[in-house]
Amino acid sequence: MIKDLEQFLDKEITLQAFVDNIRNLQYVAFIILKDASGKIQMTVEKEGNDDLVKIIDELTIESTVKITGKLIKNEKVKLNGMEIIPNKIEITSKALAELPIDYKNKDKVLRETRLDYRFLDLRREDNQLLFRCQSYIEHLMREYWFNNNYTEIHTPKISGSGAESGAEMFKLDYFGKTAYLSQSPQFYKQMAIASGFEKVFEIGPVFRAENSHTSYHATEIEMIDVELAWLNSVEEIMDEQEKWLKYVFNHLTDQYQEQIKQTFNVNLSKIDYDFPRIDFYEVKNILKDQYQGEKAEDLDRTEEELIGKYVKEKYNSDFVFITNYPYSARSFYVMKDKDKTKTYDLLYKGIEITSGAIREHRYDVLKNQIIEKGYDPKNFEFYLEFFKYGMPPHGGFGVGMNRILMRLFEIDNIREATFIYRGPTRLNP
Repeated sequence: MIKDLEQFLDKEITLQAFVDNIRNLQYVAFIILKDASGKIQMTVEKEGNDDLVKIIDELTIESTVKITGKLIKNEKVKLNGMEIIPNKIEITSKALAELPIDYKNKDKVLRETRLDYRFLDLRREDNQLLFRCQSYIEHLMREYWFNNNYTEIHTPKISGSGAESGAEMFKLDYFGKTAYLSQSPQFYKQMAIASGFEKVFEIGPVFRAENSHTSYHATEIEMIDVELAWLNSVEEIMDEQEKWLKYVFNHLTDQYQEQIKQTFNVNLSKIDYDFPRIDFYEVKNILKDQYQGEKAEDLDRTEEELIGKYVKEKYNSDFVFITNYPYSARSFYVMKDKDKTKTYDLLYKGIEITSGAIREHRYDVLKNQIIEKGYDPKNFEFYLEFFKYGMPPHGGFGVGMNRILMRLFEIDNIREATFIYRGPTRLNP
C-alpha cells in the first residue's frame, strides 16, 4: 500500500492504483497515483521512453494501472518527498475520458446526482475516512463487548410480526403468507435473555416503512442492539452504555483525531466527564419559555436540538440522557413506573441516537400492557411464550449507527453518512 512505501526506498516495486491526476508536459509526465491509503507521484522522462509515453498519452484520470519501477527519494516532490520511476506501465482498466460527476467538488454537484453515482462519490477522501472510522468504531464496540462477556447474535430479518404495529413495516409475500422485514431485533434479543445468554449484542440492518424525507430518516438503517439480564434500574443500563461509548470514542480519538480534524475540521477529544441525566418533564420545563414542543409526551427535533445546546453550555457535554418518558410515548414492552416508564433516550449533539429501557418481564403485566396499547395478544403469542418459563429482569438499548456518524463528523444529512442510502424515493444504486 502507498502508506507503506517508505520502507521500500531505492528498491524496485510493483504497485496497483487509481490514476488521480495527470500532468503530461512536453518533456516529462507527472502522474499522481492513489489507493485507499494515500497518494504517490510517478515521474516519466519522455526521452528514450517511447513505449511508456505512448501508454501515458492514452491514460485517463480514474483509470487503474499496474506499474513496476524504482522508488526513489526526491525532496523536490511535495507529495511525501519521493517518487516512482517506472520501467513498465499496464493499464488494467481504462476510465472514460469524461466522468458523469466531478466527485472531488462535492458542493458543485447536487446530492441526489452524487447518490446516483455513489461509487464515484465514495472515492472522495472524506468518504474514505468516514467509512474507515465506521469500521474502527464497530471493531471497538465488539472489543468492549468481548472483553465484558457479551455474546453476538444474528437475528432474522424476515419476521411474522413486528415489535410494534405493522403500520411502519414492509410487507412481503412469504410462500403465500404475509411476512415483514424486521423493524427491530427487539423480540429476538429478549428471547436470547430468556435463553440464558445474559449479555447479547447485534449489529445489523433494520427496516422502517416511514414515508419520511427528513435529513435524519432512512428506510433501511444500521442498528446496534444490546440486551442485558439481571437489571432492575434504568440507571444500570445508562451506566453500561456510557462506559461502552467512552471506550469507543476515547480509542477512536487516539487513532483518528488528527485525520478527522484535518479532513472534517471537527475537534474530537476524549470524554472525561459523566453524561448529564435529565428527567423528561424537567426538559419540558427548561425549554418552556424558549419553545413549546409539538408533542406533550415526547420531544420533537427542535426540542432535541435546544436541550443539546443547553447541555453543551451548562455541562460542556455532547451527550445527555433524557429519562422517565411517559408511558403514552413508549412501547408496550417497557416497564412502567406509575405514569412514567423506566426508559431513556440518549442525545448526541442534539439528536437522539438511542432509546433504552428496563423491559417488562412479568407475563401477566406484559400481556395486559399489550391489550392496553390496543393490540391483540394473539398476534404476539410467540413473543409471550418467552415469558412463561422464567425470564430474568432485563433491559437494553438500540443505537442508530448512521446518526452517530452524522453527529461525529458534523454531517447535515443521513444520506451522506450511509454507504448506500435507502429512502422512500430511492432504490438505486
